[in-house]
Amino acid sequence: MSAAILPRSRNAAIAATLLAVGSMCSVQFGAALSTPVMAAHGSLSTTWLRLCWAALALAVVVRPPLHRYSRDRWLAAIILGAAMAGMTLCFFAALRHLPLGLAVAIDFLGPLGVAVIAMPRGRMLAWPALAAVGVLLLARHDSGWVADGRGLLLAFAAALGWGSYIVLMKKVGRLFDGLEGLSVSLLVAALVAAPFGLAESGGHLPIDQLVAAAGLAALIPLIPYVLEMIALRQLSTATFGILMSAEPAIGALAGFVVLNQAMTSSQCLGSVLVVGTSVGVALTTRK
Repeated sequence: MSAAILPRSRNAAIAATLLAVGSMCSVQFGAALSTPVMAAHGSLSTTWLRLCWAALALAVVVRPPLHRYSRDRWLAAIILGAAMAGMTLCFFAALRHLPLGLAVAIDFLGPLGVAVIAMPRGRMLAWPALAAVGVLLLARHDSGWVADGRGLLLAFAAALGWGSYIVLMKKVGRLFDGLEGLSVSLLVAALVAAPFGLAESGGHLPIDQLVAAAGLAALIPLIPYVLEMIALRQLSTATFGILMSAEPAIGALAGFVVLNQAMTSSQCLGSVLVVGTSVGVALTTRK
C-alpha cells in the first residue's frame, strides 16, 4: 500500500511546487508592471485598490458564508488579512526606494526564516545557507550595496509580514474549506489597507488608476494567493519557504525585462544560486 501511495504524494508535491513557481512569477512580474502606476498615483492607494478588486472578485466566485464561521475561524482569517495588508503595503512602498531585485532579496528573509525554523532535518539547513549567499549577491551592484534607509526598513517589515503570512496561510487553509478562508482574509486585508490608501489619495481615485489596479489585481494578489493556498496544503512550511528562494532571482529578472534594471555578473550568479536552491529542495524533499 505504501508503494502505491508514494507516487501520488510525490506527484502532489511536484504539482504544488509548480504552483509555487507560478505564484512567484505572477508576483514579481505583477510588481514590475505596477511600478509605473504607483509612480503616477502612489503605492499605498494602488496597493489598496488591488486588494479591493481581488477581494471583490474572489468573494463573488467563492461566496463565503460569513455568518456560519466560528470565532476561531474569524480570528485566523483576521490575523492573516492583517498580515496580507501589512506585507503588501510595505513591499510596494519599498519599491519606491529600492530596485525590485534588492527589495525582493530582503523580502525573502521572511520565508527563509520560516524555512530555517520549521526545517525537519538538519541536513536541509544547507539549502537556506546557499540561498542566503545568493540573496547577498543579488543585493550588491557595482561593488556596493544599493540601499535607502526608508526602503530598507519597509523591505524588512515586508519580510516579517511575508514570514507570518506563510504560517498563517497554512493554518487558514486547514480551518476553511476550499478558498473560503482566503476570500475572508482578502476582505479583511482590503479593510485594513483602506485608511492608508484613502489617506494617500485624499479620496480622489482617477478612473485610469481604478482600471489599472483592476488589471494588476489578477497578477498580484489574486492569482498568487490562490496558488499559494493550494500549494501549502501539499507542502510543509519549511519546503514552501525554501521554494520561495527563487523569488529574488525572478524579481531581478522581472526588473530587467520590464523596468530595464540591469543585473551585474555577481547578481546573475546570485540568481543561479537561489534558483539552484529551489531545484535542490524540489528534488530532495518529500512532503
